[in-house]
Amino acid sequence: MSATATDVRTAALPGTVTASGRLRRVLQAMVIGLRPMILGYCLVMVVTFAIGGLITQFAGGIDHSMWDYGTQSPKYFSSAIGITLTPALFTLMIAYGVTRRMFAVASSIMLVGAATAIALLWVVVYQVERVIYDSAGLTQTLTNQHLFTSTSQVGLIFLEFFLLIVSHEVAGWVIGIGFYRFGFWKGLALLPLGLVPAAAAEFLLVAQWLAQALENTGYHRPPLAVAVPGVLAVSALGLYYGYRLLRPMGLKPAKG
Repeated sequence: MSATATDVRTAALPGTVTASGRLRRVLQAMVIGLRPMILGYCLVMVVTFAIGGLITQFAGGIDHSMWDYGTQSPKYFSSAIGITLTPALFTLMIAYGVTRRMFAVASSIMLVGAATAIALLWVVVYQVERVIYDSAGLTQTLTNQHLFTSTSQVGLIFLEFFLLIVSHEVAGWVIGIGFYRFGFWKGLALLPLGLVPAAAAEFLLVAQWLAQALENTGYHRPPLAVAVPGVLAVSALGLYYGYRLLRPMGLKPAKG
C-alpha cells in the first residue's frame, strides 16, 4: 500500500489504530444513522397504543391486552431496518476506509443490539400494562398465541420477541444486500433465499399471527430446546451469507 493511501485511510478513521477501536467508531456511526428511525418507531408504537387503550376504555372498557395487538409490528419494522442498513451506509463507510469485513461485523452487532432493545421495549410495556390493568381490575387477555401464557413470564416474552425480531432483521439485511448488489431482477430472484431466516423463526417458534394457521394444518411447535438453537443457527448463517455477499461488492456511484 502506498504512503498516500495509508495517510488517507488513517485520516478517515482517526484515533486508535486497533481493530476494536475502529469497530467501535463504525458502530457509533451506524447507531447515529439508524437511531432516529428506531426511536421514532418506538415512540409511535407506545403513543398510538396508549391513546388506543384510553379511547377503548372510555368507549366501553378493555378485556384484552392493547399492547398485544401490536405484536406483528416489530418483526416487519425490523425487516425494514435490515433492508435499509446496507444501501444507506455501505458506500459511505467503505469510501472512508471501513473494510467490508468490519462493516459486516458492525452490522451484525447493530442488528443484534437493535433486536435486544426492541424486545426489551415489548417486555417493559407488557409489564407497565399489567400493572395498570391490575390496578383497574381489568383482564390482560392475550389476543395472539405466544411462547408465554402470561405477561409475568418476562424471560419468555424477551426470548420470543428477540428471536423473531433478529431473524427478520437478518432476512431484511440479506434481501437489502441482494437488491443493492445485483439490482432489481436478480435481487428478486434471491428473495426466497433471503426470507429463510424469517421463515425458520416462524415455523420453529409457531407464535403470533401464523400460529393458529400452522396448528390448523396439524403442525405443532418443536420443543424450545430445538426451536431456540435452530432460530439462532439459521440467523447466524444468514449473517454469514450476508457477509459473503458483501465481500466482492463494489461501490455504487453517487446519484444526483
